[in-house]
Amino acid sequence: MLTVDDIVDVISQEAQEDMFALSGVSDESITDNFVLTTRRRFSWLFVNLLTAILASAVIALFQGTIEKVVALAALTPIVASMGGNAGTQTLTVAVRALATKELSATNALRIIWREALVGSINGLLFAFIIAALVGLWLDNPVISFVAGIAMVVNLIAAGLAGILVPLTLRRIGADPAISSAVFVTTVTDCTGFFVFLGLATWVLIK
Repeated sequence: MLTVDDIVDVISQEAQEDMFALSGVSDESITDNFVLTTRRRFSWLFVNLLTAILASAVIALFQGTIEKVVALAALTPIVASMGGNAGTQTLTVAVRALATKELSATNALRIIWREALVGSINGLLFAFIIAALVGLWLDNPVISFVAGIAMVVNLIAAGLAGILVPLTLRRIGADPAISSAVFVTTVTDCTGFFVFLGLATWVLIK
């Protein structure tokens, strides 16, 4: 006989597993041996290191631009961080929806369009905010414009990555809860850095 308490326990356990998996610590317990814990965490930390190197390589492409317009170095992390947070929001909802069968091939296209629309609207809203703040801070309308455009593009990319990455991983047989976060962060970091610094190079450096 199944009771309500049994069902609640299962739901709670599944939610906890998803939360741990998104952090790369799928079945870890606080009482685990430190050697086992270190080994489990190392693999995903190593993958994260590789993706961080990739993002740094994108920044290195525009080293000359940063040297000429030093203010860009202070603004670049803002664009990337906003994209990373937006991507994580979408990813969390998508992974949960996949686990509960709310997201499937039948409604995937509609959800993808929805996330692109959400990213566009949030991108425009935060573009105005960042443009205004940069304008007050640096008194440079060109950099304000560049930061605003980069914010729009990166939040759209974040929304799309947050839904497309777990869908793709599920399609190829991988667990989207365990492996999605690293890839989504990589997309948002690289997109944010490339669009912001690339556009700044095109507009400011002639």
